[in-house]
Amino acid sequence: MADETTCAIVGGGPAGMVLGLLLARAGVQVTLLEKHGDFLRDFRGDTVHPTTLRLLDELGLWERFTSLPHSEVHRASFESNGRLVTYVDFSRLRQPHPFVAMVPQWDLLNLLAEVAQGEPTFTLRMKTEATGFLHGGGRVAGVRYQGPDGPGELRAELTVACDGRWSIARREAGLKTREYPVGFDVWWFQLPRDGDAEFSFLPRTAPGKALGVIPREGYDQIAYIGPKGTDPELRAKGI
Repeated sequence: MADETTCAIVGGGPAGMVLGLLLARAGVQVTLLEKHGDFLRDFRGDTVHPTTLRLLDELGLWERFTSLPHSEVHRASFESNGRLVTYVDFSRLRQPHPFVAMVPQWDLLNLLAEVAQGEPTFTLRMKTEATGFLHGGGRVAGVRYQGPDGPGELRAELTVACDGRWSIARREAGLKTREYPVGFDVWWFQLPRDGDAEFSFLPRTAPGKALGVIPREGYDQIAYIGPKGTDPELRAKGI
């Protein structure tokens, strides 16, 4: 099976979905390939920043966006030496929506996908994984993929890689990554919760470690941040 589009986008995360929507709104023919059958993945980032909020508003999606389960972070504080210190205050930003919205990313992606599919030039192919590139005339000319009906080829004038940190598209294009050392380990895990909760970037800190909490419906998503190398030590203790 072989077909054509103007722009092929590999990956249906926030970058790919927003790009596809913007191009489709401009009348560009877009085909987006997403290897999964849905967007329900943990952990995805939940933060929607003020500039993105402005974009959603400008696209006419504000009312639908704010109907999603979300919380607003206007400032962030933590306790230091017995007093509360505010280290981020988004209200100082010159933006129409000066806060960070905490929205489960799968809800945001479902919204963007639904809106994009209302555009006549947008096509979303779920359960369709890019497996390689097509080449012609010294350039990338599209992608090979594996879909529900088997392998296929999608020719495109422009191919965009939005398939994340382990990008197949990036590898196929021969683009090299640069890795930077990080001095800490991070654990993501969930804890059940009864009732409402407020978001806090760093509600609990101690020498060399910290906890971050993202409240979701019925549970908290926890980030434990510790010194590099503590992951195997904690696992060895049976935690």
